[in-house]
Amino acid sequence: MRNELMVDGMVITTDNSAAIGEKADDFVHVPDEIAAKFAARVALAEQWAAGGEATAILLHNFSGEEHWPRYVSGITQLFSELDLPVPPVSGSTESNMETLQSALAVTMIGRRARTLADPYELEWFMYGEPLVGEAVLNHPERIADLRIVKNALDRNQVERIWPIGSGGIEREAEKLFGRRMPLSRWISREASGGPATCLLIGVRTGKVPEAKHIFGKYFRELIN
Repeated sequence: MRNELMVDGMVITTDNSAAIGEKADDFVHVPDEIAAKFAARVALAEQWAAGGEATAILLHNFSGEEHWPRYVSGITQLFSELDLPVPPVSGSTESNMETLQSALAVTMIGRRARTLADPYELEWFMYGEPLVGEAVLNHPERIADLRIVKNALDRNQVERIWPIGSGGIEREAEKLFGRRMPLSRWISREASGGPATCLLIGVRTGKVPEAKHIFGKYFRELIN
């Protein structure tokens, strides 16, 4: 279990974003669509990590009413790029108090679609690189491609995924395996994965050559 909440067969995941957007006092200036797209990316990756598929989305908008359509547009872009139907989106906007910085959260509600294999039965790799802030915009080629990931999951070419968050690779691997693991020496153990720019990918031993071909350059062994 990563950060998902399981309630009556539903899989609930969420992510938030602060000081990233179009307001003058934001630390990272990007279009609102980009901020929402990456927040949704994390929540969706966590759905897949839990074996779920998103069926509804709640948007929590703290930036003001004029930002709502741009946030929804960013969420829509994510699903369109993955050739997935966009789940219904609802939520709430803070319209009583004006904030100086942008802030939003995206919560996804889904249903379990896949059974999760024991992590010790799989070989694990890291796909993508841990990036945060401006680096996310400057190095898009280093970001894990969720379309490739989704296709591989649907075709049973990989068994599991595990997004890397702000705690870094070492902490996420410990969550996944329930103990500290002997990670490969090349790994930046504490580097933040930002908006899930990199993922851990679990593969059956017999499918490792195929997975290496599918994921390409930024797909490397996690464990020594």
